[in-house]
Amino acid sequence: MPKTETFALPEATNFIEQIINEDIAAGKLRPEQVQTRFPPEPNGYLHIGHAKSMFVNFGTALKYGGKCNLFFDDTNPSKEKTEFVDAIKRDIHWLGYDWARECYASDFFDTIYEFALRLIREGKAFVCDLSPEEIKNTRGTLTEPGTESPYRNRSPEENLRLFEEMKEGKYKDGEKCLRAKIDMASPNVNLRDPVIYRILHATHHRTGDKWCIYPMYDYAHPICDYLQGVTHSLCTLEFEDHRPLYDWVGISLGFAPKPRQIEFARLNITNTVMSKRYLKKLVEEGFVHGWDDPRMPTLAGMANRGVPAAAVRDFCSRIGIAKANSECEYSYFEACIREYCNAHAARAMAVLDPIRVTLTDYEGEEETDFDVNPLDASAGRRKVVFGKHLYIDGGDFALDPPPKYFRLKKGGYVRLKNAYIIRCDDVVFDGEGNVKEVLCSYVPESHSGCDTSGIKVKGVIQWVNADRAVPAEVRQYESLLKDAAYAGQDFSERMNEESEKIVPAQAEPFLAAAEDGEAFQLLRTGYYKKCTQDGKLVLSEIVSLKDNFNKK
Repeated sequence: MPKTETFALPEATNFIEQIINEDIAAGKLRPEQVQTRFPPEPNGYLHIGHAKSMFVNFGTALKYGGKCNLFFDDTNPSKEKTEFVDAIKRDIHWLGYDWARECYASDFFDTIYEFALRLIREGKAFVCDLSPEEIKNTRGTLTEPGTESPYRNRSPEENLRLFEEMKEGKYKDGEKCLRAKIDMASPNVNLRDPVIYRILHATHHRTGDKWCIYPMYDYAHPICDYLQGVTHSLCTLEFEDHRPLYDWVGISLGFAPKPRQIEFARLNITNTVMSKRYLKKLVEEGFVHGWDDPRMPTLAGMANRGVPAAAVRDFCSRIGIAKANSECEYSYFEACIREYCNAHAARAMAVLDPIRVTLTDYEGEEETDFDVNPLDASAGRRKVVFGKHLYIDGGDFALDPPPKYFRLKKGGYVRLKNAYIIRCDDVVFDGEGNVKEVLCSYVPESHSGCDTSGIKVKGVIQWVNADRAVPAEVRQYESLLKDAAYAGQDFSERMNEESEKIVPAQAEPFLAAAEDGEAFQLLRTGYYKKCTQDGKLVLSEIVSLKDNFNKK
């Protein structure tokens, strides 16, 4: 008897890996022969849902030492663009993945066409003259069989002639199609003589006007998998009912070995637009600034917002791979971002809606020490210059404070972060009655780290040296959707018109000197990405400090 090879298999952490381990144990393949593919259609930008598919496909291949291809399903030229191809490749690299081979369904159009001719010759496919609407009306229901097309029993010779005429452009869109001849009484509606080729007079982004007939995804999918050498075709759960058709194509064309389709639950996140059709609508109608708008759930939007790619991968890892669909709280995703930023982002100070403070009894300037990141000792400390004129956050001063208000108020004390305790002595108003300046005194012996004043204060606020401050624009974001309570409504009825808020701010020069794209925790405010736009400092919110997930 031949010797059976044995392999040290990776420990399976999900049901997909269990299936792969069983296939390897049965001698169907070796671990390094595991091959998957990530198969986006280039009809839009990738969103957070695609991140999970990447995690599954690239991650599975990586675990077994196998390969994962980038496969573009470009079978619908009316919606596909080279712009989207380029964006998808950028997003994959941003997320930290790379592919073994870049290929397209259009690479295989000639072979897919030849396979269709073979199905026709063998009596397994026929040209149908029914319109798309008529085909839909004759497909039957879940409890009633469909009605066979009157063109179902055309001879192979006639079908070959008609199919060739379709290819030559003799017919208009929808005038004819090629259908697989399977079973109109099948309990699976997808097997009721599905359309496998349709006429579409549209210029393809790669093949130009060479073709005016294009294969349907359900037909091209198993063929392209086979031609790439895919061993395990990992799809989201909506393709489970299509698996019998996937298998029918592979078996009818004699694929050996035939790729194995396995379905997993797609990623659904509360209060998040997860449809490329709706995302495209937001872009085209100008509700957002583009596909990479920081409010968009696209990967380009997240990269532009400053979300760390590592946090996205961590999120995908934590939610796991399941068989059943479920919905994840958006606050859980935010918690993963916040956790990463907390560990890696430098701390800095900026004040929103700034109020000017003058320390009437302080002269000159001095340096005070700040931890770059208190959670990372190796990050060290830096110097921040303290002075007579300061800015504090507009929310940290109140003329008529509520009970238990521990920030600055007239006659009250507050501590300035890593500096002194100050007391509000007086307020200067402008001609319209608005606060123009707050006059304070400081407690010399109260400096942080060597406080001997004996004064106890509960409030600690951030500040910026007004003589050195840099004007900034702070951009804060909320969900594009109002809330999850209207889940039955169209997204257009739930749009949050106030999802972007722009606030004037004053920032310490440390932020202006930083590299564009660097992430910071603005003390008591949130995590922000530093940008420069038209010479102006912009601080774009990555995620707030508020942790809704852990509170739940």
